[in-house]
Parts: sequence; C-alpha cells; structure tokens
Amino acid sequence: MTSGEEGGHAASRGPAPLSRDDVIHVANLARLTLDENEVDLFTAQLRTVLAHAADVAALDLSHLVPMAHPLPVENVLRPDEPRPSLDRGEVLAAAPSVEDHRFRVPRIEAP
Repeated sequence: MTSGEEGGHAASRGPAPLSRDDVIHVANLARLTLDENEVDLFTAQLRTVLAHAADVAALDLSHLVPMAHPLPVENVLRPDEPRPSLDRGEVLAAAPSVEDHRFRVPRIEAP
C-alpha cells in the first residue's frame, strides 16, 4: 500500500492498518516464532479480519433491539408434581449386588 492509500483507509475506517511490526509484537507476546513468510501472511489475513470488523462496527444498528438469543426462549419443562417412585424392593432385586438394603458397589481406593 502507498501512504496515500493507508491514509485514506485510516480516515474512512478508524485506526491505521495493522503493520508487520504489530504482528511481530503480538506474536512475541504469544511466544510464537514466525518466519518472514508467516509474518507477511498473517499481516495480510489480520488486516482483512480487522477491515471486516470495522465494516460491522460501522453498521447502523440503532433500530435493532439488543438480544441475548436470536430465537424466543421459553421454558419447555413440565411443572414438578409429586408422584410415586419405583418400589425399593423391585429396584434392589434387579441390582447386581445388594448390601444392607442398598446398592453394593466396589470400593474406590485413594491413590
């Protein structure tokens, strides 16, 4: 980009475009080692992402209602109502192992 393009871009979209030095700085903060080709590739890719973010930020969304979910959310659970549970004797009769009227499970030893 020439300086005229960068100036026009910065004036219409906000901050100056991402530089190679910015990418190198962020890579160093993230403890990433990038070769020259990766720095060039990531600089171009991140400029595109930031330009898209600037386009989205520039949209007039004042007529929209903020929302946490795109679809209406409603509770689909039934109300809690007490009802009889399974017979304890039947359940224990189906268990592989019972001890003192409870399920018997193998002991878990701490390491």
